[in-house]
Amino acid sequence: MKRLIEKGLMFGNLHHVESPALVDRYNRALKHLTGKQTALADFHIDISGYSPEVGDELGDDLYLNQGGVNRQFILLTTEQRKCPLLNVKFSTSHDILHRFISENAAQLFALTATDSVAGELVNSVFEVSSPRKLFDIRRVSIEADTPGGTLQNAGELATLIDRFKSDEDAWFDDVLIAEMIGLAEKSGDIARNPVRLKHTSYEQKNFWTSHFGGIYLFQDMQHPALIASRDKEPLGELPIKYVFDQGDRNRIAKFFDYNDLVEPIVKAPGLDAAAILQQKMDFIVIDVAADAGFDLTGLNRADMRRLARKNAALLPEVYAGLSSLLNWSTGGGDWPRIASDHPAYFYTLRAADTPEHDLINMLLAELCPLDIRQLFICHKDLFYRLYSGWPEAKKTYVANFLEREYQVDKAGARAALFGHEPDMTGDAPEMSPWAAPAEMIRRVGPWGAVRGS
Repeated sequence: MKRLIEKGLMFGNLHHVESPALVDRYNRALKHLTGKQTALADFHIDISGYSPEVGDELGDDLYLNQGGVNRQFILLTTEQRKCPLLNVKFSTSHDILHRFISENAAQLFALTATDSVAGELVNSVFEVSSPRKLFDIRRVSIEADTPGGTLQNAGELATLIDRFKSDEDAWFDDVLIAEMIGLAEKSGDIARNPVRLKHTSYEQKNFWTSHFGGIYLFQDMQHPALIASRDKEPLGELPIKYVFDQGDRNRIAKFFDYNDLVEPIVKAPGLDAAAILQQKMDFIVIDVAADAGFDLTGLNRADMRRLARKNAALLPEVYAGLSSLLNWSTGGGDWPRIASDHPAYFYTLRAADTPEHDLINMLLAELCPLDIRQLFICHKDLFYRLYSGWPEAKKTYVANFLEREYQVDKAGARAALFGHEPDMTGDAPEMSPWAAPAEMIRRVGPWGAVRGS
């Protein structure tokens, strides 16, 4: 993973914690949440306050996410909203944290001026020992306060102030006045500087989770379904009618179609479909050539054609399907009938403009693992896992390609590929602002027939 880190493709855009004051605030929050502390003088944190260096020091990458269900967080600055989320267990967690910080920016700015804010993304369950428990997660609430209890003290002070105003004998209640003075010393002037957080509850109906090998749960759909990354049989009986795994290609295609979740690349408005199809084909050639031991250094378009010719017998059926579609899109061939059972089918789609387009593009990336660009953009967890097993030649080519073609203009690349993508600030890493320690580097719309299955 070293080359990914060096190129800012992994552990990038994290917030650097280096001042003794901030390290002390982080430690107080960490002690408050977990009972642990770090001895590091500086480190980097993501949007949730998780630090790869601290995780390495503690020997626990889930020190802020025990059980992978109710993620804890530490905020030292509102600038963390620009950071990515590492060790993702639920696809909604980054968006929830980003919205929480953005919607409470003024209050959090005031709180983090003198202290840290520690909290938790609270689901309705504390563990997911069985897949059925995922269906109990419908809403995520955020509980947050400073380690010193500023918000709690402010709330108690507000209650005492109301009592002081309404009770006729309050002026003579020395105990009540003493309590108010004591809380005011801790919380400050809540009349001039109210510190109440808002928008702390968020729906979570459609999401991906890494639990049970990876599950996409679509509950808030006209035609709901669960799609498993692995074999669906071990999941057992679930409270949803349709359960698919990746072997159910035709049924997944129908799910997309019935819910209007995808659109064909060649029919998407304002999209350079030919260029995208050609790039997907190039990625397939690279995969085959790397396995065959070819040198992938400094390849140009002519080199790609040469590699395709030399490895024609090894190219999978998905390449032929994309090639026929490319010929049609450039006016040189007949319209291909690529049905849902064809290996190229999902490679020809992108998410339609719906509230779930990020989740659908993530699922499409998993269904099309040879498209390394979409895989990196939409499903980093899977990208990093697959990357670790690639031949060195492919690792080098992919890292160089992403640095050259994606890092320099992430927003432009997203617009070119997905069209209706929103501002994804903080989702993808920028150039890495730090040199990782050596020990961390070591660790670290359908056409044709949709056939029934």
